[in-house]
Amino acid sequence: MKRSRFIGLAGGVLAAAAGTAYWSSDRRNLVRADLGTDDGARLGPTIPISLPEDEREILALAALAPSGHNTQPWFVQPLAPRRWIVGQDRRRWLPAVDPEQRETMLSVGAFLQNLEYAAAAYGYTCRWTLLAAANQDERVMEVALAKTPSPVAFDLAPIRDRRTVRTGFLGEALRGADVARLLGAERESIHYLPTGGPESRWLDTRTIEANRLQSLRDPAQNELGRWIRFSSSEARRRRDGLSTGGMEITGVAGWWVRNFYDERDVMTPAFRARGLERVRGEVATSAGWILITSPDASVASLLDAGRRMARLFLQVRALGIALHPMTQILEEPATRLELSAALGLGEHVQFILRVGYLADYPPPVSLRRPVAWFLRPPGEHATTPPRRFRPADVA
Repeated sequence: MKRSRFIGLAGGVLAAAAGTAYWSSDRRNLVRADLGTDDGARLGPTIPISLPEDEREILALAALAPSGHNTQPWFVQPLAPRRWIVGQDRRRWLPAVDPEQRETMLSVGAFLQNLEYAAAAYGYTCRWTLLAAANQDERVMEVALAKTPSPVAFDLAPIRDRRTVRTGFLGEALRGADVARLLGAERESIHYLPTGGPESRWLDTRTIEANRLQSLRDPAQNELGRWIRFSSSEARRRRDGLSTGGMEITGVAGWWVRNFYDERDVMTPAFRARGLERVRGEVATSAGWILITSPDASVASLLDAGRRMARLFLQVRALGIALHPMTQILEEPATRLELSAALGLGEHVQFILRVGYLADYPPPVSLRRPVAWFLRPPGEHATTPPRRFRPADVA
């Protein structure tokens, strides 16, 4: 056979094989809208607890709250009709980047705020009893729902449509009227640092540096890898973590990652370098930063800060504004120590949120576990918590 004919045939065979592989592979991102309402019962763990439909709906809405790496670190333990304990699931801690469970408590606070709004929409008020005295306490809050004679109408669409957006930010600063609306009566605890200002420029450069430091820490990188759901089948099975849709990896790049990447790739120099380059691109375009602070670092203050963040998130879509939490400065000791002196804030910074206008607001994509998956029978406790890293591991 002539060499040219052989090469042509070989090329045709390879092209056909590649085409077959593509059509039989994971060709699109799995997003929240793809999940059927009954998939959770069929695919995941089930708890032999029956809840009325309105209670189940309230908890499903509460679980749309944001959390670091989308770990969804909450559980709900029914005690009686419309009376629950909300706690933190120690199996969902992030000990490499959150060794003191500060971020976990913030996430639980966001869950509680969503729960309160959802309960109001169904005609209930919430009566709260704080249970946790330390960030590591498993039982955080007891809540009892009481029917109210004068229900407060609350639009649930902002909870259902809330989304973290990473790309597509426009560069102009936020308009004064929008800033006033977002800060409202919480100006002492929500701070806007517009793009171009010295504080915003400092946050730009130190966010990149904190991400660089974190990418070099193997415990943090390993932890990230454990929470990335590379394939759609894994994302559907787990319903948590960082999917390619949630990370906004689309097109050919998304197809490649879903089909050819796994947890081991996160540890490669190339993966770390690409992640850092992505961060550089993100911080280069925004309207600046929003910081959320608290008077101290107590459990109550952390829960309040988490609630504050949830309330802020529920306002921005109507204004065409995106929020992107970038907390690495707070997670890396070298940059965290510089923060207060650099920005001159008297309170404790709990959230660092990149902010910007969007030309088009995308639908929510991050996955959520069904309610049955985070219910816990009365009296049951978590298994052994994750290994706590030594100080040397998180330095």
